[in-house]
Amino acid sequence: MRFVLLLAYALAASAADDAIDQPLAAKGDAARGRAIVVNRQTGLCLLCHSGPFPEERLMGNLAPSLQGVGARLSEGQLRLRIVDSSKVNPQTIMPAYYRTSGFTHVAPAFQGQPVLDAQQVEDVVAFLATLR
Repeated sequence: MRFVLLLAYALAASAADDAIDQPLAAKGDAARGRAIVVNRQTGLCLLCHSGPFPEERLMGNLAPSLQGVGARLSEGQLRLRIVDSSKVNPQTIMPAYYRTSGFTHVAPAFQGQPVLDAQQVEDVVAFLATLR
């Protein structure tokens, strides 16, 4: 219930200003966030995005590069795009990493669960903010 209320508050507060300024959890850890971004089982970010990850052989080209994203977007803007990018672009193919409703074809074991928990979202935000 706390998750649903927090998410509803965050999305309602951000719709007009293109950001979720209030962190969803404790201050993020950039090293943990980087691990999530490059992990092909957890974040899957590199399926669509490329970026400054020389150790990664294969990266996507369907979405903007993550290079310099911390200079282009504020932490609040990054957070909104991770939580639910469709609030910024209704036609996006980026998954909503912290939304739990409004989906179709979700396996029963995953219904009602976000892809990333609140702390993982904050960790990814902390990492992306370093990419200047």
